[in-house]
Amino acid sequence: MALQTSEFTPEDTLVAVMITVTATDGTIQTSQLVSIERMVNHLPVFSDYKIERLKEVSNTVFDLLAEEDGLDILWETMRTNLPERLFDTAYAMACDVAAADGEAHEAELEFLAEMRYELNIDRLLAAAIEAGARARHRRL
Repeated sequence: MALQTSEFTPEDTLVAVMITVTATDGTIQTSQLVSIERMVNHLPVFSDYKIERLKEVSNTVFDLLAEEDGLDILWETMRTNLPERLFDTAYAMACDVAAADGEAHEAELEFLAEMRYELNIDRLLAAAIEAGARARHRRL
């Protein structure tokens, strides 16, 4: 059974953001899933995260995205469950996932733009985060 977003921890919420960005274009790329797994396994913000929650959070996100107001629920969940100091962290993770397959698709770019707006992320900071993601995921 999927979790309720009210049960999300801050870490669950970060995972939900990453799952959402990969699902926005209708296809889930292996490279994006590997990127999510790598971040969950290695970033300090996930040091106490229970990896078995990943599947439950993913199922909740997929259920939300099937609802008409699902994305609005996700934005509210982010604002409620994430400390404001992690908003830019969430944005950086979303950018890394979007860039993981070597290209950001239109739906992913639209999601990122909406995320900047919904979380009030400074445009200059967002540009720096985006440039870093492009540089990390550039191919030869």
